[in-house]
Amino acid sequence: MKLLIILLILVLPIKVKAISAESYAVMDYDSGRILMGHNLEKEKLIASTTKIMTALIALENKDINSTRKVGEEVLKAYGSAIYIELGEEITLKDLLYGLMLRSGNDAAIEIAYHVSGNMQNFVTLMNQKAYELGMSHTLFLNNHGLEEENGSGNTSTSKDMAILMRYALKNETLKTIMSTKSYTAKTTNKTYVWQNKNKLLKTYEYNIGGKTGFTEKARRTLVTASKKDEKTCIVVTLNDGNDFEDHKNLCEKVFKEYERVTILEKDNFFLEENKDYYVKESFYALLKKEEIEKIKINYNLQENPKEEVVGVAEIYLEDELLETVKIYQKEKQKTEKKEGFFKRFLGWLFKW
Repeated sequence: MKLLIILLILVLPIKVKAISAESYAVMDYDSGRILMGHNLEKEKLIASTTKIMTALIALENKDINSTRKVGEEVLKAYGSAIYIELGEEITLKDLLYGLMLRSGNDAAIEIAYHVSGNMQNFVTLMNQKAYELGMSHTLFLNNHGLEEENGSGNTSTSKDMAILMRYALKNETLKTIMSTKSYTAKTTNKTYVWQNKNKLLKTYEYNIGGKTGFTEKARRTLVTASKKDEKTCIVVTLNDGNDFEDHKNLCEKVFKEYERVTILEKDNFFLEENKDYYVKESFYALLKKEEIEKIKINYNLQENPKEEVVGVAEIYLEDELLETVKIYQKEKQKTEKKEGFFKRFLGWLFKW
């Protein structure tokens, strides 16, 4: 009997689930392409990963060095906290570090009131930004991620949260905050020392930041980014009991299997139709070796362009549109004015 069991183990294929997440997404930061995933558009509670959007809204709408006097609204905070006190004066910068490193729900509430006057107005800004970014399966009810009294909470998808993280990484201030392992803040009342809850910053050398989250209903949620040899990979896991290890393994798989390829280079952009055309940014993408030859670019140019933008370059991987890059025309006004003046001068001269 034992021999039969051993033979069956050797013969039958063993299915090993790569990661334990109910939903996950792996995104190439450069191109925004989803490289791997499961249940990409399944709407789930996202807990404190909400705070990535909270930090973005604050940074885009308020001076980071502005000061907040903590009001009575802080008394409503519960769960994870940085333990700020009523009447204490603290900068928005310090609130943001407390928000992102320690997941302070009290910090989140004070940020909402400082930026927008109340939670409702702040949440409106969050949902507007989600719409602008194309996060079509996302709804925010508050800016901290805890469930409301009726049990409802902030919902999103692994794909939408990857879109958010990609946008967040373009904000250098937020990127710095998320990558900080330890931070000291001094307020009118006391000095705080905060350690980042994102363990990958200490255990995985390529991790460049992220945000953790947990509630009893959402379970463990995690959004991170890691970078190696100019390759930047974004990972989102929702309801994953082994999230830190899964994020590391997924990024290692990306770093091993994909190459970072320059598809459009702004300093070496040339179209035979016109040497004055240019692109403002280079475009890169993570591609497997067999995918590189499947990249194609369609150039759509206007016949008689009058504006600075003269057309677009559409970059495809087979039938998948990766990016639409605007093509610009170099300004000729100064040259034309000089030439016009010179011609008028010669005309006037020959009259004599």
